[in-house]
Amino acid sequence: MNGRFKLFGAFLVLAIVAAACQPAAAPTAVPAPISAPTATVAPTSAGGTLTVFAAASLTAAFGDIAKSFESANPGTKVTFSFAGSQQLRTQIEQGAPADVFASADNKNMDPLKSEGLIVGNPQIFTRNRLVVILPKNNPAGIKTLQDLAKPGLKLDIADASVPVGNYTLQALDKLSADPAYGADFKTQVLARVVSKENDVKQVVAKIALGEADAGVVYTTDAQAAIDKLTTIDIPDQFNVIAAYPIAVVKSSAHPALAQKFIDLVLSADGQAVLKKYGFAAR
Repeated sequence: MNGRFKLFGAFLVLAIVAAACQPAAAPTAVPAPISAPTATVAPTSAGGTLTVFAAASLTAAFGDIAKSFESANPGTKVTFSFAGSQQLRTQIEQGAPADVFASADNKNMDPLKSEGLIVGNPQIFTRNRLVVILPKNNPAGIKTLQDLAKPGLKLDIADASVPVGNYTLQALDKLSADPAYGADFKTQVLARVVSKENDVKQVVAKIALGEADAGVVYTTDAQAAIDKLTTIDIPDQFNVIAAYPIAVVKSSAHPALAQKFIDLVLSADGQAVLKKYGFAAR
């Protein structure tokens, strides 16, 4: 009997050992849940910041146009850099971020077109003309254009690189070609210049403060400060008409919005604002 139990125990041990030596079954992989594809939604914009580089003479008119533009385009903010067109042109050439450029002459717009820095062909959107300005009390007693050549006179004009300064020189050329003024009239007038400014607003400010006896600016700038100034008209045959071009800057971050701003400037509403500030039709 004991022998049978011993034999049975031996078989049982062998069975247990054999079972232990069998390789473990690989666990059954549980399939990962299938997730739904994620949709990529393109960001939308309700507006943006539009940067406009504009000639200093446009400050007031473009300020009004910007208000209308922002109202018609919710979420859009128009910011400006007003200065002499020559300064703005240089900044654009150096990579300054701008969406729109409005110049007071083609001289500073044409190079940007040649350099491929603006889109398409610039459009003339308004015009301007020149006028002589004097301090309100006119201490030098200037009554005519001929008086601009008087000895001792202090004259303040814009630098020749500034559109209004270049236009001033052109007007002096026309005056000097008239026998009533004489061939040396331009030379005599320029000899009275005591300061040359970087934009038209600086000329207006100095004359209004009485720092010079006379200056030459656009009629629009004279109109804006008429309570502080006296003016002398420059007849049509001697005057120079300033043409103002506008264009989208090639590097604009908002080219469609920039074009919308230009469209407003060219529209009847935009032209009405410019006319209110003394600008002539384009």
